[in-house]
Amino acid sequence: MLPVKEAERLIFHAVRSLNADRNAEVVNLLDATGRILASPVTSKLDFPHWDNSAMDGYAVRFADVEGCSDSQPAVLDIVKEIPAGTPPQKTLQLGQAARILTGSMMPEGADTVVMQENTRRDGDRISVLVPPERSGQFVRHRGTFYQAGTPLLEAGVRLQAADIAVLAAAQATKVCVFRKPRVAILSTGSELVSPEQPLKPGQIVDSNQYALASWLAALGMEPLRVGIIEDHPATLKYSISEALTWGDVVVSTGGVSVGDYDYIDRILEELGGDLLVRSVAVKPGKPLTVAQFPKQHTLYFGLPGNPVSALVSCWRFVKPALLKLAGLRRGWEPVFTKAKTRVELRSGGGRETYLWGRLLATEGGLEFEIPGGSFSSGNLINLMQTNGCAVLPVGTKRVEAGATVSVLWVDAPIGSVGSE
Repeated sequence: MLPVKEAERLIFHAVRSLNADRNAEVVNLLDATGRILASPVTSKLDFPHWDNSAMDGYAVRFADVEGCSDSQPAVLDIVKEIPAGTPPQKTLQLGQAARILTGSMMPEGADTVVMQENTRRDGDRISVLVPPERSGQFVRHRGTFYQAGTPLLEAGVRLQAADIAVLAAAQATKVCVFRKPRVAILSTGSELVSPEQPLKPGQIVDSNQYALASWLAALGMEPLRVGIIEDHPATLKYSISEALTWGDVVVSTGGVSVGDYDYIDRILEELGGDLLVRSVAVKPGKPLTVAQFPKQHTLYFGLPGNPVSALVSCWRFVKPALLKLAGLRRGWEPVFTKAKTRVELRSGGGRETYLWGRLLATEGGLEFEIPGGSFSSGNLINLMQTNGCAVLPVGTKRVEAGATVSVLWVDAPIGSVGSE
């Protein structure tokens, strides 16, 4: 069995990010949410596009109002009102002001905005009662936030709502993104049936296809459900060979342990795969097979058949590999955080142990709780609503309630960086 860190090193080293030249596509901005930029974005526009007011008030010349007070106000003539979206046509002269609203373009000649609360208006004249602290107060100057032609968004970032807003404001209506990695999913086992079929004695409903397809889609991948493959070497070999021609990654569940019908490792070698990992000193998820197919540029993950073991393996090893493959430049690594456990945690101590449960944000910080029942890797029921796995290192058999524990943050936002 490989130590977890060594397995992680081998897997992540084998991953090659999608090449922008061969694997990029241009999409409409509204279709770009969650996609990863393949090319950097610049804009021809400055932000702000022009000098504008940060307040409702009056555009003035600082020299006209400097040093004024309630007892000696600066009295100015209002020569223009500037609504938002209307360019000013008049240049302010000595002793003049323009009524201006938040976001409105500053008129020529004006360099400062005074808040309307600090003025008293009488017809077409205002008295400025409180002097501005400095020239340029409450003015947002052109290019302060971003200068045209400089990098706006770098390649390798995952586009979120705020990024889409910036791109829309920059009038970047189309963006170049990496295509979604294609992931083929196989469930192996003659005992498996689909959820639509009647369940006979001794059979098991294949939940892994559904779990993995859902998880991969949420991760931004393109899943292909190959289906259930019976435990016959020839059938398995054909199905895996076909999956390797389609997918950037192939993920199978079952058939990777040491049972009489566990053929996956042998078949992968027959197909020309380089086996990087055969088992890992982790619980659950010890029987993990990872193979590299250099000719196809494909990575193969053979996961345990037990649903919990399969998902824990995905969270710990497959997710970061897929995000790196997808072109994410930073934040693809597993995210760990610290939390106080509400209950006592136990393990055998022989392997790095992951106990699934829930991370909760409280006034005192993050806390971790576990669901009722056992931690059997076949118990799918108490996996519901899991968003974290407490990690007990090798040699640690017990963690007291109230102690701080490392937690693998299962549903951390993509691109997050852990606190450890």
